[in-house]
Amino acid sequence: MKQFEDINYSIWCDFIERDFLENRFQEIINDETIKGATSNPAIFESSITSSGAYEQQLLILQANDNKAIYEELAFTDIKRAAELLEPLYSNNSDNGFISIEVDPLLCDDAEATIAEGLRISKYLNADNVMIKIPATQAGYVAMRELTSKGIHVNATLIFSVEQAIECAKALDEGIKASNKNIKAVVSVFVSRFDRVIDGDLILKGLTPSKLGIINATKCYHEIEKFENKNIRTLFASTGVKGNGLSPTYYIDNLIYPNSVNTAPLSTIEEWIKDGKKEACEILSEAKCDEYFEELSKEGFNVDEISKKLLEDGLESFKVSFKELLEKVKN
Repeated sequence: MKQFEDINYSIWCDFIERDFLENRFQEIINDETIKGATSNPAIFESSITSSGAYEQQLLILQANDNKAIYEELAFTDIKRAAELLEPLYSNNSDNGFISIEVDPLLCDDAEATIAEGLRISKYLNADNVMIKIPATQAGYVAMRELTSKGIHVNATLIFSVEQAIECAKALDEGIKASNKNIKAVVSVFVSRFDRVIDGDLILKGLTPSKLGIINATKCYHEIEKFENKNIRTLFASTGVKGNGLSPTYYIDNLIYPNSVNTAPLSTIEEWIKDGKKEACEILSEAKCDEYFEELSKEGFNVDEISKKLLEDGLESFKVSFKELLEKVKN
């Protein structure tokens, strides 16, 4: 959308599937609805195991080991997405990116994560690919190293303010060390907070569906303090799941300067029809902190919620990846 160019805000699509790439994906690129895309192990697990578009390539690849089969399938899609998004990247290097995650089983091994990121980047050989790294202690080391070597990075699975700061610090240091125009996003997960806490808030007579956006806003403020325009906050996990909210709630309330929202295709389709098309007023840091204090007084520990969401997110991606590896072999 052209009206967002002045504030450097973009919507990316959090979905990859082969038939989609050859059809609707190109339409929403051409009409400037989206300006990038992301993927994760859960998305590939769903796409590869449920779509007939992969059947022929799966048959051809059966002599390979399971991870090699997965990578051939996933890398084919990532290469195609990169090709389709390249004109956007050439026009404005903040956009036109496609992200692919390193093996989530490596999330606590910095050296293995770095090696995997370098290998994937070299194989794909596309300037507009971001390597996705989970925000663990090992991940921070990998983010810094990969950006310093000239690789764009998507730091993912950020739930806490502390994680956001550590990611921004690592990326800022790596980008500056690279002496290149390297771009990075810090993917702050939003809706999962509300799905965890809303039931308890309602029981206490408190307003639900606020924590996700306020926590994401606090993370946004911390990332912006680094004043590195090559690092943007990316609001992730922005689909609404059955809690009475508008389908576009987590897009409409997070249209901030120098940020990205990566949303499921269904959410983007709803936003095209009914979503808000102007920037939001940004809640101040002081207001964010006041809300955290209110929750604390009511017995809610946001740090503990963040920690549990990170653990669950890491485990979910590991499970999806393992299930996918099992399913690609007949």
